[in-house]
Amino acid sequence: MSSETLSQTDIDRLLGGGSRSGGGGGVASGPASTSMPAVDVQVYDFRRPHRVSKERLRTLEAMYERLVKALEAWLISRVRGQIEVRLQSVEQFSFGEFTLSLPMPCSSFIFDIQGTGQKGVIDVGPEFSTYIIDRLFGGEGGGSPLTRALTPIERMAVRNVADKVTALLGEIWQDHVPLDLNITGFESSPEILQVVNREDPVLVANVEFSTGNVSSLLLLCLPFSVLDKFFTSSGQQRLALLQTNEQERETTRMRSEAALRATKVPLTARLPDFQLTMRELARIEEGSVVPTGIPTDARVLVRAGSQERFIGHAGRVNGNLAVRIVDTLPTVTTPDARTTS
Repeated sequence: MSSETLSQTDIDRLLGGGSRSGGGGGVASGPASTSMPAVDVQVYDFRRPHRVSKERLRTLEAMYERLVKALEAWLISRVRGQIEVRLQSVEQFSFGEFTLSLPMPCSSFIFDIQGTGQKGVIDVGPEFSTYIIDRLFGGEGGGSPLTRALTPIERMAVRNVADKVTALLGEIWQDHVPLDLNITGFESSPEILQVVNREDPVLVANVEFSTGNVSSLLLLCLPFSVLDKFFTSSGQQRLALLQTNEQERETTRMRSEAALRATKVPLTARLPDFQLTMRELARIEEGSVVPTGIPTDARVLVRAGSQERFIGHAGRVNGNLAVRIVDTLPTVTTPDARTTS
């Protein structure tokens, strides 16, 4: 076998599925070579394999949606203005790709993940940084985005948002991977930002802020190395539940039952319908006594939440209004099918 280097023609022939002609060794020409079906080749990066399945992605999106809603309510109360916050995506990147997406200068807060030796990043977009600074310092939030690095005082104002985001991150991850996050640094140059190796995979959530004509992004970056338990333990956890003994299952059942019994459901009682003439209705004023014509022993319908579930009688106990339950409704009735006495 010859040890010479393959030419580009040889490589193309091998990849394209072309065949050699009988004795000359050249690429076959004519219809036979042009009728080959196109091969759908997808690039696979062995250094950054796709690790976020569709099932996991749905879970992540639900988790970060909780963070977004809580952050939106907090921001509205802080800046006392209308802000819309929504989750754009949750994706896997390499850390190098993440840094390339940052503006120059950036406003990146670095946080330690206690007990792991790892770090993460929260990057606040320039438009949103400017809006927060302007609003917290008494402005209307309509200034032009800053094109310079934040001053120490401006950084302290924006850090309020970063601190809140780290607290919310810890809350949404506590049921899967407990994270103790603490902001320890700030960086305004993406080229200098270094929390993990540039080839290491990271999970990035893109959160969009919009208010008036201002729109900006908040990027939340967590290294995959601290999330391994989340991505590898789902099947094992389901298997573990099946393998638990009877005592453990009974303990879990009792815990769930206790939580269910502690859930509060609003109860409301509704008197039977009665009619008033328009003249009587027009005479009603503060302090008026309205005759209903309803007997004192008339039944009332008791609702549990939005469903009518019981029949009772109105009365008093120790000077307080009360309802005595005398029967249960066999089926949940609708307003159209309800009868009154």
